[in-house]
Amino acid sequence: MNARNDSGAGLSALRVPRTVYEPEHEAFRDAMKRLVANEMAPHMAQWEEEGKTPRAIWKTLGDAGALGAGIPEEYGGAGPDFRFLAVAVEEHARAGYAAPAFELHTGIVAPYIVHHGTEEQKKQWLPKLASGDVIASIGMTEPNSGSDLAGVRTNAVRDGDHYVVNGSKIFITNGIIGDLVVLVVKTDPARKAKGVSLLLVDTSLPGYKKGRNLKKIGNKAQDTAELFFDNLRVPASAMLGEENGGWKVLMSELVQERVLVAVRSAATCEAALENTVRYVKDRKAFGQAVFDFQNTKFRLADAATLTQALRIFTDRCIELHAKGELDMHIAAMSKLYSTEVQDKVLDICLQLHGGNGYMWEYPIARMWADARIHRIYAGTNEIMREIIGRAL
Repeated sequence: MNARNDSGAGLSALRVPRTVYEPEHEAFRDAMKRLVANEMAPHMAQWEEEGKTPRAIWKTLGDAGALGAGIPEEYGGAGPDFRFLAVAVEEHARAGYAAPAFELHTGIVAPYIVHHGTEEQKKQWLPKLASGDVIASIGMTEPNSGSDLAGVRTNAVRDGDHYVVNGSKIFITNGIIGDLVVLVVKTDPARKAKGVSLLLVDTSLPGYKKGRNLKKIGNKAQDTAELFFDNLRVPASAMLGEENGGWKVLMSELVQERVLVAVRSAATCEAALENTVRYVKDRKAFGQAVFDFQNTKFRLADAATLTQALRIFTDRCIELHAKGELDMHIAAMSKLYSTEVQDKVLDICLQLHGGNGYMWEYPIARMWADARIHRIYAGTNEIMREIIGRAL
């Protein structure tokens, strides 16, 4: 065996070549790298202090085509190829950023409207979502219910050509800056989860109140709101899908939501590993580079192996989803596995940074703090295990 290949080959020698993307995706990747470096990096610290992102960056993302993936071209989007959204998420994650929260906007809210909206709803909202003129959120979680749709208490009562909505939501990403919310309401309480409906709500309507911008462990530039509804009158034409059909709509898009978590987690692991290898090669301890200690190389070997295995699995899931062939059980596996691996890799990388790893100025600190939510949202990992277990 060639000794040179055993020593000092670098991370590039430990990566299986990727085959999921075409030249047009890589060209888009280059554009996203420049956008992140030039339009986000210089401002991220300020956005974290303010707890939100400005409207201008959403317009920039829209102009770059990052918000149009999955939206049909006739509504101002880039067409159905999921891989463009995956590329955008990867480059965002590689920089160590979680805001702006465009995965939610483009990868979750827009598909609800594309697949379940009326023609009028599509024309009203999709072009503005693709351009960044409208910022979207989803209002699901309540103070007394998380993943349990049966526990939703926000109610919507039909009154002529409107629904009258009362209740509250919590932990709503883009809730402060948002213009449109897919609001989960109970229209038939007796039917529990099957009595849930979705309303496309313009957040400027009277009776819609944005509460506090909540303080979080991570994702600090991503606003997260409390929302309150006091006799909010929403036109009946804003119903997304059928009345009492909200559960079906929500379940239909969970595959994409979960594979997006895997996409971000895999790219975060790669970025964390690259940052850490550079750091330990530069950092000195006891007269030598931290990298030269056997423990460092062994820990990095573990992290690199976990990351490469995750990359191969995630790329296969991206490929399957782009073809419409990824099922709910494999999507649950991708979300479960990617977030569990991510925790292990980031813990190794932060530890190898020593005390500096706990300082916010180092990218690994932000990555570590931001990543913890991944085991919770898009369905907790406990729910993922339940879904997978049922298929055994």
